[in-house]
Amino acid sequence: MAERLSIAYSPCPNDTFVFHAWSHGLVPGADAPEVTFADIDVTNGLAERGELDVLKVSYAALPWVLDEYTLLPCGGALGRGCGPLVLTRPDSGDDLSGRTVAVPSERSTAYLLFRLWAAKAVPGGLGRIVVLPFHEIMPAVRDGRVDAGLVIHEARFTYRNYGLRSLADMGEAWERETGLPIPLGAIIARRSLGAERLRAVTEAIRASVRHAWDDPEASRRYVLEHAQEMDPDVADQHIALYVNEFTAELGEEGHAAVRALLTRAAAEGLVPPLGPGALDFCSRPRPPATHAAAISPWE
Repeated sequence: MAERLSIAYSPCPNDTFVFHAWSHGLVPGADAPEVTFADIDVTNGLAERGELDVLKVSYAALPWVLDEYTLLPCGGALGRGCGPLVLTRPDSGDDLSGRTVAVPSERSTAYLLFRLWAAKAVPGGLGRIVVLPFHEIMPAVRDGRVDAGLVIHEARFTYRNYGLRSLADMGEAWERETGLPIPLGAIIARRSLGAERLRAVTEAIRASVRHAWDDPEASRRYVLEHAQEMDPDVADQHIALYVNEFTAELGEEGHAAVRALLTRAAAEGLVPPLGPGALDFCSRPRPPATHAAAISPWE
């Protein structure tokens, strides 16, 4: 009998919605994995250390983990109209030059999108970057402890409650420039599981997504239990925004979005360049012909 798989994903509603059926043994022929809940900056670190079999990570983390893990073609978070927001107080100006910005992590796709945007939109250069827990960012902006904050997920629906305004939408900027969906969170699995088991994992995740869509009430208790006192209506909006056709199948457009993000980031020296075939399912990527100098924000 094959050893039980280990998986880590966040307690956010989109992840618990997607993985509810598989994690509860409701996918026929697929044993329930052993689940660890962790914020995505933690799962990025787990992947870098080669821990666990299946993980939800930032797409920004892929260049550092694809030697050991393969990108799965389902289960992740991409979409339109769902990008990170830069928030400020209404009385703040529009220029972030030299300003202090709070971010939830320097290891996230959100921060990578922000850096790509700021390279063009903030010609004077940003000031200090402060890493704060996600739930502290909007209060810090409201109270004037920082000039701006980069927020993700449900903050899109709640920032006005803090008296804040959206200065810029990283997703809008990305879509306007590329015409592609916004790549946020990826599902990866250990290559050493072998092609047959990797295909079985992929089918289990797809089946779990279909189960969630077919019977959304089945996962509701699980979703709200881990949603950190989130309002149920906000949780529903969160799921509707982040669980979509790309969750069921990354497809050509999804892969194109991921390649575009990481190619642009490599050109800015933010991540190492990808080798040929790096994003192909199961196949082991070859190293790029040349290695651009890039300092990992994970180091």
